[in-house]
Amino acid sequence: MSDDIKTIQPDELEAKLENEDSIDLIDVREDEEIAQGKIPQAKHIRLSELPERYQELDTDKSYAVICRSGRRSHKACEFLEEKGLDVRNMVGGMLKWQGHVE
Repeated sequence: MSDDIKTIQPDELEAKLENEDSIDLIDVREDEEIAQGKIPQAKHIRLSELPERYQELDTDKSYAVICRSGRRSHKACEFLEEKGLDVRNMVGGMLKWQGHVE
């Protein structure tokens, strides 16, 4: 994995959400993983769908990208950064998330 992708720690992201800081979430996990719980504010776009759906995202916004452990979200960040989006990979993914899920 390249080291030039920006990251965000799960507790840092949780604090941003509580403070209503302007960061949007993208969850790139599969449907069955989402069924086990996702962060309520997260937009679900499977990693495999990103090439077709990244235009749904606003280049003026900042995004935190989430998966189970941080590997797929890192790949998603690489792709989205190439497309000109401001993205951060949530370190450790949902395995490290302590906040609310739905």
